[in-house]
Amino acid sequence: MSIDFKKGDGLIPVIIQDDKTLEVLMLGYMNDEAFAKTETEGKVTFFSRSKNRLWTKGEESGNFLYVKSIDIDCDQDTVLIKADPIGPTCHTGSRSCFATSYNQNFIFKLEQVIADRYDNPKEGSYVNRMQAKGLKRIAQKVGEEGVETVIAALSETEFDFINESSDLLFHLLMLLREKNITLETIAKNLEGRHK
Repeated sequence: MSIDFKKGDGLIPVIIQDDKTLEVLMLGYMNDEAFAKTETEGKVTFFSRSKNRLWTKGEESGNFLYVKSIDIDCDQDTVLIKADPIGPTCHTGSRSCFATSYNQNFIFKLEQVIADRYDNPKEGSYVNRMQAKGLKRIAQKVGEEGVETVIAALSETEFDFINESSDLLFHLLMLLREKNITLETIAKNLEGRHK
């Protein structure tokens, strides 16, 4: 599928999304030269309308956006790039150029944090202490947190229920990591069941 650069007078909007958390990081514009450079070099390059030139995100800050996938929309005039951001994306130092009240995809970020603790143990880390206890203890902890969540739902405050649900989800993420199963795998399974 080819991109129709004519619709936007030579420029197309490009949405940048974090490859792991799926958070929308920014919107920029590309001409055909910026798109070709992005494909060739694997780093997102835009056409800067204010500078009237090509601009590789991170060329000054070092906060590059490494391309993981490129998808073109059905009208062939908008591009979605999933990227691995190195550092904050926004020039203000924020993770995203969109000032959302919270990271709507924080669960994916938490999955990354747990994976990082497994790969790069950190002294004093709760994840690493649980990891050292092994699969049986992690699975048992999920069961305990499940029971505590049910109790909180039936007889405790909303605050307690939120906290117990958070504990349950956190420990389930640990169990998934222990079993080398990703949230992506679970999401695809649920999507398949939904059909």
